[in-house]
Amino acid sequence: MRTALVISTFIFFLLPGTAAATQVFEVSVDINTAQISTTDYEYLDQLGPMVKEYLETNSWTDDRFTEMERIRVNIQIVINSVDDRLFTTTMLLSSERPIYNTLQITPVLIITDNNWAFNFGPNHNLLHDIYQYDPLASVLDFYANLILGYDYDSFSELGGEEYFRNARRIADMGEGSGSGWTTAGSRRSRSDLITQLLNPDYEDFRKALYRYHRHGLDLFTQNPDQSRDNILEAFQMIHQSQRRTTARYPFDLLFSAKHREFRAIFMDADTERRLEAYNMLITIDDSRISEYERLQR
Repeated sequence: MRTALVISTFIFFLLPGTAAATQVFEVSVDINTAQISTTDYEYLDQLGPMVKEYLETNSWTDDRFTEMERIRVNIQIVINSVDDRLFTTTMLLSSERPIYNTLQITPVLIITDNNWAFNFGPNHNLLHDIYQYDPLASVLDFYANLILGYDYDSFSELGGEEYFRNARRIADMGEGSGSGWTTAGSRRSRSDLITQLLNPDYEDFRKALYRYHRHGLDLFTQNPDQSRDNILEAFQMIHQSQRRTTARYPFDLLFSAKHREFRAIFMDADTERRLEAYNMLITIDDSRISEYERLQR
């Protein structure tokens, strides 16, 4: 069961050919066709249910997840243009995890992929084959493993390593095969993100994800002050990681998903902790200083 993963740092990872123990993802998919005429593309109604089924029914890990422990995934696929059956799209994806000892959830990853192109037609057959590149399935495989990497990192220190390496392997297959895997100059492609996450310079960042979620959010109802102190330590770890690298993609994704939550956690803290949080946040997330100014009051 999923709670066993929280208690123990011994995690079982996916091996090729293993069967799914249980459903891991709870997926919501929305297909936005506002930018194209759908007269000739009524079969697009099949895309959303197909993506949902693909992510919910395929084998991603041997760990058992209870219904409450499933990772919530929200996907919006915006169809930007179509040429015959080649669709150029933007995907907006988010994942959430439960906060233990509460009925609340917390965002873990929010990401926009502006360069996803794939062929899709009536009665399309979406196959899960980890050894064969497919412009539609392989991108879904990449993000499934990316989400799992983030999720497992939040439950044990560097616990998502295996899933990030799975994502790296998929990115290696995709780099010469389709859009979105490499983007010259921006360092914000799929390959760039997974390369950065696996770089040792980001280990403190990834350890901070664990510190923040497991020793901060999950324990907050039991001991708010200690949880806030643990979160302040996580901020310090993020800062240490930032000082080692100029590539900011993982940091920007974190702050995009979490900045409101960061502020809310310290709004009711004592003055000393609240001001310490303010000073740390304007240092590690200096593009949102105005968002954090309320912590000074």
